[in-house]
Amino acid sequence: MPMRQDCKFFESRSYPNGDTVRKCDLDLAPEAPWRCPDDCAKFTRRSVDVNWKHGTLVTPATPDEPTSLADDDGSIAALLDAAEDIVNAAGPGVMADVERERERAAMPRWKRALKRRKKGDDEG
Repeated sequence: MPMRQDCKFFESRSYPNGDTVRKCDLDLAPEAPWRCPDDCAKFTRRSVDVNWKHGTLVTPATPDEPTSLADDDGSIAALLDAAEDIVNAAGPGVMADVERERERAAMPRWKRALKRRKKGDDEG
């Protein structure tokens, strides 16, 4: 079954560089962005909310499925899981780098200068 755009857990987001993410917010579609499970127990049709103004849902066309992957052998889900593992493995390192930059930016300029000076003294 293709991705159910009428499910309240379906999300599509486009970025300025042209990339588009199509996913299930509950992470229950292992073959996203191509397919939802046929018998998804959490499928809930989008409903109208009182006093909310909704725009039209315009999502780019679903990308073509890789032809090299068989339909029912689980290789699509395995490929996407492997990609997710790579991203998840990189996350802690990226977050540590961001935190170091934030700490450095929050440090007063005179402390940064002292730290550089002390580091230079230790090397000489």
